[in-house]
Amino acid sequence: MNPSSFMSKPRRKGSTQRTNLSIATWEGVPAIILQTLLGGPFLTGFLLYLGAGSRHIGFVLAITTFVNIAQIGAAYWMQRIRSRKRMLLLFVGAHRILWSATGLIPFMFPKEWWVSVYIGLYTVAFICNTIGGMIWTSLIGDIVPAKVRGRYFGIRNTILNALGSVCLFGGGILLDRYPGETGFLILFIPVWICAIANTVIYFFYPDMPFERSTEKSFSRMFIKPFQDRAFLKATVFLALWLLIQTLIVPLYSYVMLDLLKVSYQMVSLITVVQTLVMMAGFYIWGNLNARYSNKTLLFWTLPVIALSCLSWGLMSFAPILVALFLSHIFLGIGVGGFNQLAFNFTIGDTPKSERPMFVAVYSALTGVTSFIGPLIGGWLYEKMETLSEATLWISTYGFQVVVGAVMLLLTFTLGRRVLLK
Repeated sequence: MNPSSFMSKPRRKGSTQRTNLSIATWEGVPAIILQTLLGGPFLTGFLLYLGAGSRHIGFVLAITTFVNIAQIGAAYWMQRIRSRKRMLLLFVGAHRILWSATGLIPFMFPKEWWVSVYIGLYTVAFICNTIGGMIWTSLIGDIVPAKVRGRYFGIRNTILNALGSVCLFGGGILLDRYPGETGFLILFIPVWICAIANTVIYFFYPDMPFERSTEKSFSRMFIKPFQDRAFLKATVFLALWLLIQTLIVPLYSYVMLDLLKVSYQMVSLITVVQTLVMMAGFYIWGNLNARYSNKTLLFWTLPVIALSCLSWGLMSFAPILVALFLSHIFLGIGVGGFNQLAFNFTIGDTPKSERPMFVAVYSALTGVTSFIGPLIGGWLYEKMETLSEATLWISTYGFQVVVGAVMLLLTFTLGRRVLLK
């Protein structure tokens, strides 16, 4: 047989799909390393090193979700682009480079500028990320066949979070051994490598055909998600839930590092345990997703997240570490499932041709409330810093217990009516 004629034959669809899924999984490897070493407790620790207070930390944690409003414009703009892959490369690459560039701040700017410059770079990076994320969500929804979507993302997230847990533990040991400038400099070296590697792998993504919206005008396209009552009710409820959840959950690391004075290594170990539990959760939630709807499973993640907040109350009579480990175990099970199922909800329970705008409306509504939550939480912690030693329990576990109780009440009242119907 002529080799050239053999090479010219089109690849089988199944083989092409497996290749595309493999690329999507490998792309996540440098991405998870970068996100792990720049986020979570390391983000809080780096901000504390730069001189940030609780209000600054709350703002930084909130800005990632607030900029999701830009997805509404991006969803309309996407209808006019010729190549989703090219735009994905542009915006995701800009995000990776700008976020990793924050590691140069202590070496390039006066100390009094550090926090302001970080917030500026971080904000621009995540504006790029929210547009890139919109494009990625649209593209990955076409790459991953619907019948294997739940199982694929469960396995993918399990693999990537296993790697993330190793990075968490290693980073914690590093910062305890080399605190301050030296430790963060070493930490940023693999970050810079992964920022480049992650961007390069996006070149191998397929540029799938794009099914465009049936609407031509922005107003008609924008109104469609609001006409879908089931989608809108679920989205509004989840936005309210995230407002309450983000009062405290994004600030867990701040409480542990700054108020409870837990070491970086121990915080990393706690987060590793959370990640290991999340990995098991990804697999279990993914398999359950083949039998139960996204909204039903989303409902059952909510009381688990509430228990994470309530677990902090164990500090009133049990060792602190017992409470922290238990809280993060519940958090891993709950938030891991919530994020995976919310993603499946936005790409699976929405019409394909209108998916970008549905995703944008969901991201915008939940983004606004997730922005307000950490700001209020950071402001409340700032006020609680003035409390006396006798009332220190309010900021270390009392506030968390109150938030957890409200979340549990909301779940079995409004949440039950919205998500289980």
